Amino acid sequence: MDSREQTHEAPSRTAGEAGWHVSRYNLSAPVPEGKTVAIANLFKGTCAEYNPIELYLLSVLEELDENHPIIERFARRGIIANFDERAALETMGRGACMGVNGVGLTICPTMGCNFDCPYCFEDHYAGKMEPDVQDDVVALAKRMLDASGGKNISVSWFGGEPLLACDIIESLSERLMALAEECGGEYRASIITNGYLLTQDTVDLLDRCKVASAQVTIDGMGATHDATRRLANGGPTFERITTNLRSCKIPFKVNVRHNVHEGNRAEMDELQAFIGQLAEESGNKLHYYPAPVAGSEAADERGEQVNLLCGTHASEVGVRQEAGRFHAGRGHYCGAHNLWSVGIDAQGNLQKCWEAVDKPDISFGTAHDWDPTDPFATASNPDNLTMFLNTAVPIADEECRECVWLPTCVGGCPYKRLFDERACIAFKDDPERYVLALRDRIGEEREDDGEVAAGNED
Repeated sequence: MDSREQTHEAPSRTAGEAGWHVSRYNLSAPVPEGKTVAIANLFKGTCAEYNPIELYLLSVLEELDENHPIIERFARRGIIANFDERAALETMGRGACMGVNGVGLTICPTMGCNFDCPYCFEDHYAGKMEPDVQDDVVALAKRMLDASGGKNISVSWFGGEPLLACDIIESLSERLMALAEECGGEYRASIITNGYLLTQDTVDLLDRCKVASAQVTIDGMGATHDATRRLANGGPTFERITTNLRSCKIPFKVNVRHNVHEGNRAEMDELQAFIGQLAEESGNKLHYYPAPVAGSEAADERGEQVNLLCGTHASEVGVRQEAGRFHAGRGHYCGAHNLWSVGIDAQGNLQKCWEAVDKPDISFGTAHDWDPTDPFATASNPDNLTMFLNTAVPIADEECRECVWLPTCVGGCPYKRLFDERACIAFKDDPERYVLALRDRIGEEREDDGEVAAGNED
């Protein structure tokens, strides 16, 4: 036979020889009353059930032929990989610091508040954002767009209680919307409000200002809510807030947050049903979600305590919350890890975290002076900028680097890491509860092969 007619097949390799290995970021849990096991992959952001045959094939993965058909299925779900996932997370973390998806501004038009909630992490003070500071905010947004090459502007209205300064929300929104249009980009906004001032006129104003979502907190039914969500003069707020949600025609989504603690956790199901009823009666898009509350220095100084759930191993609240916002690994925790995301208080001080907007001592600069084209020379305190950015992955914490939860927690809240202590996931040592909570979503968000994939929530 002519040598030119000879064909040469590549020698067969095992999956291990081809570089495939079981992911370091798998969590598993036996499915009750069945023979399957649910496996969640935290890097890819998927969860699916696996039968005994699939589990066996996974256990002998590196001995399989690299062309075995199960390889593609496992790889698509992320439970096996042919690359260093931790190195990939670290690369994503570095990229997140300068990644551009537009400019993000958390704006506090006032730090004043009409409520006095015992668990609030802020010290409130009177006054609104002056016109010259508003000018600085718009000029800063323009500098950030020019320096980043971005076009889009995303605004979160915060405070204090931002609806105490509706005139400023309206004025700044008009100017920032015009700036985004001038740059050929999109403008979007959200607001965190206690809901007490959410009248129809206010709702209409927010709609004109392109607010697409709002967060309103309700801490339980009636008196239970009023025990922690009370007016500054001690007055009740439950009836006013729920009447607003029922009677106003609200064109945007409202996330109803339940700050869960020992004093109100028993009302979670009742409150969720009540919010569902409010949504049905009003036609408004109201969505309940629970979140464990955390302590704060401000609350301690006021001498008021709430028996907190945050960090308690036995609580199901954190499991439900985390399962509800399941996502693929990102390499960064929040906007504190991105140069193009800043918080601005009513005096124009800049912060990297909204939990610090009432603390000018850890501000890194001002809206008047800071120029992101030279971010350190124009910062009044560059260390207050870099310390937040440097909490992104890669983390100088060997325990975190080795932890299976790294793609999900990404080192935890930067503010807590810097000023308190590393905040690990409360159920870190009991992952099966989390996996089964994810598994419960199969059927709600089922893909073709019965797996749950991560959504787009942060």
